[in-house]
Amino acid sequence: MNVFSARIQLVPALQSPRTCLSPYALHCRSYSVLRRHAVSKPSRTLSVRQSLLKGAPRRSSTLPDASQTPPVTWVDRMPKAIRPYLYLTRIDKPIGTLLLFYPCAWSITMASYALQAPLSTPLTYISLFGLGALIMRGAGCTINDMWDRNLDKGVERTKTRPLAAGDITPAQAVGFLGLQLTAGLGVLTQLNWYSIFLGASSLSVVTIYPFMKRVTYWPQAVLGLAFNWGALLGWSAVAGAVNWSVCLPLYAGGICWTLVYDSIYAHQDKRDDVNMGIRSTALLFGERTRPILSGLSASSISLITCAGYLNGHGALFYGGVGLAAAQLARVLWQTDFDSRPSCWKGFVGCGWAGFWVWMGALGDYATLLLSASQ
Repeated sequence: MNVFSARIQLVPALQSPRTCLSPYALHCRSYSVLRRHAVSKPSRTLSVRQSLLKGAPRRSSTLPDASQTPPVTWVDRMPKAIRPYLYLTRIDKPIGTLLLFYPCAWSITMASYALQAPLSTPLTYISLFGLGALIMRGAGCTINDMWDRNLDKGVERTKTRPLAAGDITPAQAVGFLGLQLTAGLGVLTQLNWYSIFLGASSLSVVTIYPFMKRVTYWPQAVLGLAFNWGALLGWSAVAGAVNWSVCLPLYAGGICWTLVYDSIYAHQDKRDDVNMGIRSTALLFGERTRPILSGLSASSISLITCAGYLNGHGALFYGGVGLAAAQLARVLWQTDFDSRPSCWKGFVGCGWAGFWVWMGALGDYATLLLSASQ
C-alpha cells in the first residue's frame, strides 16, 4: 500500500462522528490507523503520521484553572467566603469613602480653626470620622444594592455585583447590613448627644436615595444631601452644636460638588439606564452636561469660599479653594461624557477638589497653631 492509498483510507475515519468529538479523539484514531500500516512500510507511514500530526491540535499540558486566575484586586487574595461581602462594600474602590470623608474633614478643621482647638481635637475627630466614613459608605452600598439588585442585572457595569450575580442572598445582605450599622453606631456614640441625634437623622436620607432614581431625574441631589452630612456633623462634634451661618453654605457647596461628580459618574451607565427605566441628571442634562456642571462647579466653589469668609479664614484657605476650582475646570474640560473610562477618570478627579479644600483649611489651622506656639 502506498502513501496515497493510506490517506484515502483515512478519509472515512476522519469524517466519522465518533472521531470528530475532540482533537484528542482525532489524534487517537489517526494514530491507530497508521499503526496498521507501520509493519510493511515504516518509513512511508512515519511520513504520513508526521503530516497528520502537524495539522492536529495538541493537548495542552497545563489546562486553564480558575484557581490560577491572577487576582484583579487585593480582594481576590482574601478568603473566598468573605470576598462577596468586601465587594459589596466597594472597599476596593476607596474614592467613595474619600468623597464621604472630605466634607467631614472640612468641617472638623474649620471648627478647630474657629475655636482655636488644640491639635488633639482635630486628630481625634478626623480619625473617628475616617473610620465612620469607611463603615457607613459600605453600609450605603449595601442598602443601594439591596434596592437595586434586579436593576443591576440589566446594567453592564453592575451586573457582577454580589447581590445581582447571586453570590450572596438578600437575607445574608440584611444580616451584614446589621453588622455594618452596629459598627457605625459604635463610632457615632463616641460623639456628644447633639451629634449622635444629628448623625442618626441622616440615615433616613441614605435609605431613600436608591428609590429616588426610580421617581426623579435628580437622585444625585439626594445623594448630595446624604454624602455632605458630615459638613454639619463634623462641626457639632468639635463645638457641641452646629454653627449654621458657616455650615449651611459649606453644606450647600458640598451638594453642588456632589452633583458634579455623581453626574459624571452617571454618564457611565446612561445607555443601560434608558433601557432599565433608571433616571439621573446625566439623562436630564444630556448634551448640556458640560455647561451645567460648569455652573454647578462655580456655585460649589463660591459657597465654600463664602463659608471660609464667614469663618475668618486666610490666604491658605483661599489658595486651596483655588486649586479645587482649577481641578474641577480641568476635569470638565477633559472628560468625554460618552466614554466610560473617561467618565470614571473624571469622577475620581473630582475627589481631588475636595482634597484641596481640606488642605487649604488645614494650612490655615497649622498656621494658627504655629503662631500660638511662638
